[in-house]
Amino acid sequence: MFHPSFILIVLVLILIVNSVKILKEYERGVVFRLGRYVSVRGPGLIILIPFIEKMNKVNLRTVVMDVPPQDVITKDNVSLKVNAVLYFRAIEPEKAILEVDDYIYATSQLSQTTLRSILGQFELDDLLSERETINQKLQDVIDSQTDPWGVKISAVEIKHIDLPQEMQKAMAKQADAERERRAKIIAAEGELQASQKLHEASEIMSQNPVTIQLRYLQTLNQIASDKTNTIVFPMSLDGIKNLIK
Repeated sequence: MFHPSFILIVLVLILIVNSVKILKEYERGVVFRLGRYVSVRGPGLIILIPFIEKMNKVNLRTVVMDVPPQDVITKDNVSLKVNAVLYFRAIEPEKAILEVDDYIYATSQLSQTTLRSILGQFELDDLLSERETINQKLQDVIDSQTDPWGVKISAVEIKHIDLPQEMQKAMAKQADAERERRAKIIAAEGELQASQKLHEASEIMSQNPVTIQLRYLQTLNQIASDKTNTIVFPMSLDGIKNLIK
């Protein structure tokens, strides 16, 4: 049989283990006394009344949570799969314990339903081009609903929008058509500018016939740069007279 002193020592150790807690800098303890909320304690050494006080720990660090892909139907009736990432943390430990059973699980479920409902209010083009606006709206809506739980939503970011294959092909064709349209506009603008410059040059050259002949000779000089070719060109008597003058 165990000696009475040994049993006493064991009981004392059990009391110490149940009464002394150490909380880290990013942890807080929500203390209950006989089932009634008393206070928030920590960080550091916490002493509880054995068998009378109980403590629930709350982590105050930011939680990064992946929102699984959700089936979304946009305002213009396009079916998509969209996933996101959520950043949040508990800022009021007592509410995170008293107001909701599991604040992390509850925030996860809330983010999924909110993602579907908010994205369904936008058309496809807006989802692709207005990411920042939609992220901010998601953050505001989720944060307003988690505020009673003492949970602060730091950010919501849409990660990926999975388009149907038919929609991807249609968008690729649209992008090709847009690039071709821009190329034709640029080419037309170049032709317009070139024709304007040629018109200006022709007006200047028409005022002095010698200029035309010099341009003619310059062109011939460029053609004759290849010595392997023999070039025969006609020249009017009027042109020769102009050069002599």
